[in-house]
Amino acid sequence: MTRKERFEKVIAWFREHRPVAETELHYRDPFHLLVAVVLSAQCTDKRVNMITPALLAAYPTPEAMARASREEIFEYIKSCSYPNSKARYLKGIAEMLVNDFGGKVPEDEKDLQKLPGVGRKTAHVMVSVLYNKPALAVDTHVFRVSARLGLTRNARTPLETEKQLVQYIPDELIPLAHHWLILHGRYVCVARKPKCKECGLKEFCRYYSTQKKKHDERTNDKNDPDRR
Repeated sequence: MTRKERFEKVIAWFREHRPVAETELHYRDPFHLLVAVVLSAQCTDKRVNMITPALLAAYPTPEAMARASREEIFEYIKSCSYPNSKARYLKGIAEMLVNDFGGKVPEDEKDLQKLPGVGRKTAHVMVSVLYNKPALAVDTHVFRVSARLGLTRNARTPLETEKQLVQYIPDELIPLAHHWLILHGRYVCVARKPKCKECGLKEFCRYYSTQKKKHDERTNDKNDPDRR
């Protein structure tokens, strides 16, 4: 199977079986989404959704959060991963939004990456979720699932993964594909023990094919009297 054929089959399966795929982060406006995405780094969306209601009730706007101290922000987010760093980022983001962007979250990904703690992945999440732009965010799920399926080859970094994926995914499907791969990695193609038996993609999956071949070889060895 060529890579082009593999992409076509994977995309066709997702379009049929998961036509709607959205972020699981709860948000009301661009600022709330930005806060949630920053908090979600190496933290589950479930945990973030538990944290943000109280945090954003206390500081619903960049102006309100800019007036808060890092220590005050920390108290709301201390149950997430790396709360000290994230409290510093949120304080810095709020101040920069107020001072440099008129209190508005910028729509341009380059402007977004000027904000403290906002890298390429976060910027791509923002513009794809909010504005449906063809920007593919690569997190650990996307990185893992793409490699296992065989959509990427020898990609060592998120950027290499992104470049390989966008070669074969049509622009109009990139925002959707981001969520396809994330949700598949979160619930099916999990890190330690992928649920291959219930995966609808195993017919096209390089990892499953490799594991099945190894299993068949072991079975044949056991049943071969000359190898006993």
